[in-house]
Amino acid sequence: YIATHEGLLVLGDKGLYRLGESQDDLMGFTIDLKDPKTFYSSGHPSRGGNIGFQKSTDGGASWKKISDGMDGPVDFHSLAVSSQNSTLIYGWYHGALQRSTDGGENWSVLETGLKDVIGLNASSSDENTLYAASMSGLLVSKDQGETWSVLSEDLSGSIVVAFAVDPSDPSRMLSFSDRLGLAESKDSGISWTQVPNSFETDYPTFISFSPTDTSLVHLITKENALYKSTNGGETWSKLNF
Repeated sequence: YIATHEGLLVLGDKGLYRLGESQDDLMGFTIDLKDPKTFYSSGHPSRGGNIGFQKSTDGGASWKKISDGMDGPVDFHSLAVSSQNSTLIYGWYHGALQRSTDGGENWSVLETGLKDVIGLNASSSDENTLYAASMSGLLVSKDQGETWSVLSEDLSGSIVVAFAVDPSDPSRMLSFSDRLGLAESKDSGISWTQVPNSFETDYPTFISFSPTDTSLVHLITKENALYKSTNGGETWSKLNF
């Protein structure tokens, strides 16, 4: 699934196609790993304004607005749902982290001191752990977003553009930063090693492990090029349509 400025796309056996009739700008998008037909999104309606927080229970074919969020309607540019507790959801809006503990019905703004968050990722093994890729490095919270610390000195102060956690092995992660480029960690994000690639002047903006086969990884770049790895991110091939 690829959330775009003009709706939700699917990459399948028959190529790339649109899912459903919506052409809304989906700035934030995530899937409930416990229920793969349940999606969450936020962004802008095609007619303008902000969507708020919405949910699909039919695999993205249709959407229902759940709430406006705090100080909304919100336009979450990043969304994360706990794979251990799908009622626990996070969103980033107007420079602040919001959290819902009831599936998105109600939200609270957390006084975190976070700045310039690019992406949020929930831990695949611990519902209390949340990661934030930011303009100043990779950060981690162990208490559902209340307090934060630097996860890795290797990436401290760098711009972490993309980040993903292996859902079957939370100690294994991939990231892309202005310091290391594409890199892999096998110790829960403490240390990182560069991964050879051929992106040249282009660079990844989103990385995603398959939840059913984590040797399969996809990434999309700033220039909307799509790459696939079948060995967990060690080597990459560009997909052509």
